[in-house]
Amino acid sequence: MKKVLLFALLLYLAACSSGKQALQRGNYEESVLKAINRLRSNPDHKKARATLQEAFPLTVSYHQDKIGSLKSATEPFRWEKILDSYNTLTMLHEEIQRCPACRQLAPGSRSYLNEAAEARFQAASERYLAGEQAFKRDHSRVSAKEAFLHYRRANELQPDYRDVRAKMDEAYFYATLKVVLDQIPVHSRTLGLSHEFFQNKINEFASGVRMNEFVRFYTPQEAQTAKLKQPDHVVRLQFDDFVVGQVYLKESTETLTRDSVVVGQVEVDGVKQNVYGKVTAQFTAFRKTVSSRGLLDMQIFDPVANRVVNQQKMPGEFVWQSEWGTFKGDERALTKGQLDLCKLREVPPPPPQDLFTEFCKPIYAQVTDNLQRFYRNY
Repeated sequence: MKKVLLFALLLYLAACSSGKQALQRGNYEESVLKAINRLRSNPDHKKARATLQEAFPLTVSYHQDKIGSLKSATEPFRWEKILDSYNTLTMLHEEIQRCPACRQLAPGSRSYLNEAAEARFQAASERYLAGEQAFKRDHSRVSAKEAFLHYRRANELQPDYRDVRAKMDEAYFYATLKVVLDQIPVHSRTLGLSHEFFQNKINEFASGVRMNEFVRFYTPQEAQTAKLKQPDHVVRLQFDDFVVGQVYLKESTETLTRDSVVVGQVEVDGVKQNVYGKVTAQFTAFRKTVSSRGLLDMQIFDPVANRVVNQQKMPGEFVWQSEWGTFKGDERALTKGQLDLCKLREVPPPPPQDLFTEFCKPIYAQVTDNLQRFYRNY
């Protein structure tokens, strides 16, 4: 609670600030904005008026000097810094125009939209040229990625500058690692299993997950449609082994007794009284467990280098069970839980396809986690 009150107090003090302290620290833009905000609520505030009169010319002078130095310099992408200065001066001008008390205190305020437009064009041109140079350097993925980022920045600065969109698309194609997720073969004539669930989930992952904008996953069908002749990687997924529907039946029988149970009544001197004794029962508990498990081998293969660059073994298991019970004898010898079991009957297990699907679910999670970790920084 104290922290909340302190934070609220700081916000209040900032709102009431005239900007004088920011000016003394050399934060010219901050001091100008604080003075403007103060004068909007109190046009006659002396400190705010004095601060604005002093801070605004200093701000303009600082940015004009910076612009002049950058124009005569040779540092890369200097036009973006020049653009930032023009945008800052224009923003301060607009703030002053929305404050009637501020206009007379900053007579040198003006818009720099024309200068900013020229700087934006020059900045886009500079980025476009940098993209051209990077792309022509060696046609590697690293160079293509660098080129794409330059082209994208050029398009942000000046939308549709020259043929920048086509250049972006071309650079992005060469910058992107193209990974084909191979089909998963499942061989089981006896059970007639289908890997459709697992394959569909993998396909969803391929089309929906972008943990890295420079990695693109393809299904084999998508790769064929895109006429992708040579992928960079092929992810091979294959079950080393799997068992579906391995049945275990556990049966346990015990004799139960309970003392002090009412077994009848007698009449003594005309009064009925309970007769207590021991009751027994034979209780049998059944537990059927159906276990299904598999081991998936995932290999990431580089067809250009003709080698496996990563390999993981991923297990999955699903255990289904059914419990029920029977008894002979006096049910009063049983606990409530045992009686509840005796009300149940044996339930048939799910079909093999459902069991196969269930043990595939944890494997799918491992596959996607491993792929995301492996390709995160590509």
